[in-house]
Amino acid sequence: MEKVKLPNKVDPARCALNRLQYEGEYAASLMPRLAESTQGIHGDINVSLDFGTDAQGLRIMHGKTRMSVSLQCQRCNEPFDTTIESEFTYTPLRANAEAPDVPEDYETVEVDEVGEIDLVELVEDELILSLPQIPVHANEHCSEGKFDQSFGTIPTAEERPNPFAILEGLKRK
Repeated sequence: MEKVKLPNKVDPARCALNRLQYEGEYAASLMPRLAESTQGIHGDINVSLDFGTDAQGLRIMHGKTRMSVSLQCQRCNEPFDTTIESEFTYTPLRANAEAPDVPEDYETVEVDEVGEIDLVELVEDELILSLPQIPVHANEHCSEGKFDQSFGTIPTAEERPNPFAILEGLKRK
């Protein structure tokens, strides 16, 4: 499948009925909140979306996203490049509609007044949630992570006194 520019908004119900599949890219400039959360986005954001209906009859949108970003290591404060990926499944709901029983791995997404969802915002939210809470290099690449991070020694079981040894003495009396 050829990668194309994805639509910014879609009608998930219509897409599910037609079992549409999208594979394409969003420009990094469309995601300012994501750019603020990182040290920089490298290239475009790859997105793959599959619309359909599950066994319960729920209309679903399953998607995968992937991007390359720079993050600041919280150990050494140096930037490093990494790949962020996210996989998600949504079922659309109208505003104020009662949520049906959805499987545990589904999320609900509210459609606007014309029955559409903003894909750019949804993908941006998913990628922001996939960012590490505390970004750090791998130990071998981090200038601060090359030292031994253990403090002190833990005595082995033979070296530690038995806390119940005093009871042993009482038992003999």
